[in-house]
Amino acid sequence: MDLRHISFRLLEVFMSVVKTGSISESARRLHLTQPTVSLQIKRLQEAVGEPLVLMQQQKLHVTDAGFALFKTCQQVFGHFEDYQDFLTELNGGARGRCKIAMVNTAQYILPKLLGPYSNLHPHVELPLEIGNRAEVLDRFERGEDDIYVFSHPPSLEHAQAARFLHNPLEFIVPLSHPLAHVKAVKLAELMQYRFLLRENGSATRMLFESELQSRGLVLNDSVQMASNEAIRVAVASGMGIAVLSRHVLAKDDTSFKILNVTDTHLASHWYFVMRTDRHISHAARNFLKFAQQHVEQYLDTQWVRNELHKLNLK
Repeated sequence: MDLRHISFRLLEVFMSVVKTGSISESARRLHLTQPTVSLQIKRLQEAVGEPLVLMQQQKLHVTDAGFALFKTCQQVFGHFEDYQDFLTELNGGARGRCKIAMVNTAQYILPKLLGPYSNLHPHVELPLEIGNRAEVLDRFERGEDDIYVFSHPPSLEHAQAARFLHNPLEFIVPLSHPLAHVKAVKLAELMQYRFLLRENGSATRMLFESELQSRGLVLNDSVQMASNEAIRVAVASGMGIAVLSRHVLAKDDTSFKILNVTDTHLASHWYFVMRTDRHISHAARNFLKFAQQHVEQYLDTQWVRNELHKLNLK
């Protein structure tokens, strides 16, 4: 590999191509022409001496050498970001960048920690990515963020995780539903009614369907919806019943009824997850230290399960 012909701009273009999976999209984001991006990738491959990306069936694929270079670039650029933070701190300002990716339901929880932290550290950037479990898992696999929030953490071969909050699931029905005034029901009794479900890839749906499968139960009717809020509104409107995280349901919301399903207690935990094979910013580590010290102060204490001391934040 000839380092004399490798520049930070070449590496920046390469990282964009890997992240987007597209020459044209990278060109658009970097305000370059497609031929320019293609040429810079070609120059980088010549300098490295190995193919980094391949086009197969009109789809861009990253080679093993390309993925290894991508991870190296993440480390290098991450260290330079920290160096910039260090220089800024020398000049009297506390700045940084903490990139967080979270599953949809976590957006009802995490702002309660991010708000106070941001008020204490107003110059720390907090870019957030929100998606279903499959989408956040994809970001985790590519190592695009500092911190990930899951209710079912992924394989921890190259990561560490610590739970911080209990996540109970509740069955909710419209106020006009036949079961709304029943004191107790069993899960099998609900199968005859229409269920409103999140999309495939949702952790809540995954947990619910796993419970049904373990009992040999099958839904009679179901409708897929794109968000927790859409499901909550649809239930209140009489469209069906649903399973949602307790944290999604406002305490003073009287537009639905929570069922007492006596033979079913679905729950998970929220986890902060960090990859151990990539650079984690100082700002991200500081946020996790803040969460460890203040989670009981800002989140509902009856659900807090603070095990953040298990994270290696040195």
